[in-house]
Amino acid sequence: KVEIYVSFKLIFSLAFPLAIYLSRIFKNILLVTPGEGLGFVPIFYSSFLILLPVTLPHGALFTYGCKIYARNIREDASSIGKVYALETIGSIIGGLGVTFLLIQYLNSFEIAFMVSLMNALVSLVLLWPTSRFSKHPVQTFLWVLSGLLSFVFAYSLLPQTSGAIHHSSIRSQWKELDVIHNENSIYGNITITKRGEQYTFFTDGVPSITAPVPDIASIEDFVHFPMLLHEKPESVLVLSGGAGGMIHEILKYPVTRVDYVELDPLLLNLIQKFPTPLTQSELSDSRVRIHYTDGRFFLKRTQDRFDLIFIGLPSPQELQTNRLFSSEFFSMAKRKMNSGGIIVLTLPGSLTYISPELRDLNECVLRTLRSVYPSVRIIPGETNLYLASDSEKFQRATPEEIIKRLEERKIKTRLITRSYIQYRFHERWLTWYLKSMEGKEVHINSDFRPLAVFFSLAYWNALFSPYLAVLFKWFEALSLELTIALTTAFTLLVLITFIKKPPLSRYALPYAIFTSGFADMMLDLAIIFTFQTLYGYLYYQIGLLITVFMVGIALSSLFITQRLERIKNSPGLFLVTEVLILLFSLLLPFVLSIPSRHLEKLTVYVLLYVTFMVMSFLCGVLVGLQFPLATKIYLGTSSTGGKFGQTAGLLYGADLLGGFFGGLFGGVLLLPILGLRDSCFMMAIIKMSSFILFFLFTRLRK
Repeated sequence: KVEIYVSFKLIFSLAFPLAIYLSRIFKNILLVTPGEGLGFVPIFYSSFLILLPVTLPHGALFTYGCKIYARNIREDASSIGKVYALETIGSIIGGLGVTFLLIQYLNSFEIAFMVSLMNALVSLVLLWPTSRFSKHPVQTFLWVLSGLLSFVFAYSLLPQTSGAIHHSSIRSQWKELDVIHNENSIYGNITITKRGEQYTFFTDGVPSITAPVPDIASIEDFVHFPMLLHEKPESVLVLSGGAGGMIHEILKYPVTRVDYVELDPLLLNLIQKFPTPLTQSELSDSRVRIHYTDGRFFLKRTQDRFDLIFIGLPSPQELQTNRLFSSEFFSMAKRKMNSGGIIVLTLPGSLTYISPELRDLNECVLRTLRSVYPSVRIIPGETNLYLASDSEKFQRATPEEIIKRLEERKIKTRLITRSYIQYRFHERWLTWYLKSMEGKEVHINSDFRPLAVFFSLAYWNALFSPYLAVLFKWFEALSLELTIALTTAFTLLVLITFIKKPPLSRYALPYAIFTSGFADMMLDLAIIFTFQTLYGYLYYQIGLLITVFMVGIALSSLFITQRLERIKNSPGLFLVTEVLILLFSLLLPFVLSIPSRHLEKLTVYVLLYVTFMVMSFLCGVLVGLQFPLATKIYLGTSSTGGKFGQTAGLLYGADLLGGFFGGLFGGVLLLPILGLRDSCFMMAIIKMSSFILFFLFTRLRK
């Protein structure tokens, strides 16, 4: 009934802004300090509980929408296909609106109230034809409630109301901290707190800059040891994290140029809006050139060469960051360095105990550096400092030489003193470090097999959820061979079950849709992250990639839906789509692995760009073709014929569940552990399983 559909719409409308508020204050509920990290389990159950009131009615809306559309418009499989296509079109419009417009001008609550108002108004319209004349109390109640909520959401959209709610949630989120500014950009959220004269800039909830008194120990270690190990540093490149102390320390040397690359312009705009003597001095210096772009993209494009390259990111915690810790990036950086140049990065460390997870992370990046640079120097500490160069001169520099350079250059520091240098460069620390790193050998970290991401997550998990360490060890053993064995065993077991109980074979269809959702999400992630690797983290271009993907789903689902009645052999055509997804999975890694060393050439740049867009479009097309076909086939089975709501809910749920697992495991486990090629091959194996089971279903039906 339309009353049930409207009820879910109104529940969704109320739950959506509430979920945003809860997502900001859930750490308070868990009694967690702002900025403190959480383990997987609290993140999982908190996310589940916060999103459940939003996602549950949202999923139900599709099911009831299909049922109402079939009852009032046309009662056949095409009704589900049309609703599916319309929902996809709505997702495209919403995605484009948020990506290119709303996020730049509105806060989260204004966007949420706008969506809620639209849903409430639609509910009012849906109930209008009957509620004026009907005496049914439920219809009257829902119509009145829709009107009241429309008024409430419209009032909440007023700047003073939405602003008050927004600031209230911010104050609750950052309890006991004086929040003076909070703003979103297309790259994330930046919050500024103030205590006395000290500013702290949080990027997506993580402290990134403190001024005017920064973390002296970490900054001086990071800057001065590399600068002193280089014989004559003149040109320096800082990739992220330069403001708030790092550049200030670099400028103490007689450098001629400092190129500072920061992805998010908002961060530096806010630093200049809330200035301190420290940030003003470093960012206004004539030797500093600021570039608002992706660090890897800048390095690929620049014609300049550098004596030192600082990577101001702590560790490769996600696929985007990993691009600055891969063998391909290190090779690129090597080509952009002057003879004797040094690249500098840090990783978490310890001078008391190095856990297996911490060892694996450090060993992975260290082996990657050594695969590119002939000379790598390690300075162990609570934060391990890694320096790599094409020259061995800096490797032979003794503590006495470093102290001599510090005195000759007349560098004023707070921490870097004669005794401190002797302490940090004492041989016992390096000996202990190398001894602690003994154990299993790990593969190098690359663009197409970003193992360091997995090791970073495993280390983070060991800190906050150590009881899940065994689970990560199991995941680490994942391989293509193991996938083949498990998938084969599962397929054989289900085959036997279907043969013994033929009525159960109809579930081969939801399984096929589940695997398609899984593969589609996984393959689209592979396309997006490979695009980032080659072209940089270009927000709008990635938004365009996702839009093209959704357009592919919408067009193909509309195309097949309009022709459902004329299709005589739906199972046969569905099998064809299964084969196409399988072949696409096999083809994709070879297309994405096209050598990019000639990407500087305009023709290659444009051709590869178009290739990414085409592959993203085709990825969407394949799933869009399947869903309407699946609804027609499933509705045709004897046990479910005519049950539109049940069919729509089952297949839509299978599609979303597959996408959920693809998104959850794709970027965290499959791509990092298996790599691009084997992950895509794994998708092909899984689709082969669904093809075999669905083929058996077609035989058993006959």
